[in-house]
Amino acid sequence: MVAEATTGRVTRRRVRTRANLLDAAFAVFAAKGFGRVSIEEVCEAAGYSRGAFYSNFASLDELFFALYRQRADLIAEQVSGALALDGPDLDVPAAVDRVTEVLLLDRDWLLVKTDFLVHAARDPDVARTLLEHRARLRGAIAERLARARGHTELPAVLGDIDAAAHAVVAAYDGVTTQLLLDRDVEHARVWLKQLLTALLTDGSDAAV
Repeated sequence: MVAEATTGRVTRRRVRTRANLLDAAFAVFAAKGFGRVSIEEVCEAAGYSRGAFYSNFASLDELFFALYRQRADLIAEQVSGALALDGPDLDVPAAVDRVTEVLLLDRDWLLVKTDFLVHAARDPDVARTLLEHRARLRGAIAERLARARGHTELPAVLGDIDAAAHAVVAAYDGVTTQLLLDRDVEHARVWLKQLLTALLTDGSDAAV
């Protein structure tokens, strides 16, 4: 019983340490840029030793992917939840409204992600892992569009369901890039709504 209680405390402490390292890394990445941050700086910001870092992550890349997974999962949940409110029919304008209202548009995260994209572009192994994570979001969107097939028609120009999911993510990428420059979150949500409505309908419902 004592051993089990000790193991439970260690596990909880490790979970807390990992979460604190992730929070500290995010703050430091956002302030300084991914490529200009050291493991020592993350440890100092979190109040831990290098040993604590290495007991949770093998590298800054691995730590970033843990951050990315958190946000990719959150975005996938937001999109899936917003789209799941319809029945078999997919009311595209209403679904787009819900998605753009809840979708994560956090400028600090976009700064960190953009820094890491540049890093990944120079490292094929990192790029492959990042592409796998990005596929999770497309998969959530494609799954919902597939369930609506036969009930809701998508514009033929999009091709198949996977191509439509790629188009949706590309629109999100474009809007978030603009958000990095103009810092206007409300305009970003309006613009994203317009783009997604135009993509997923014949355009007749595109007015905002």
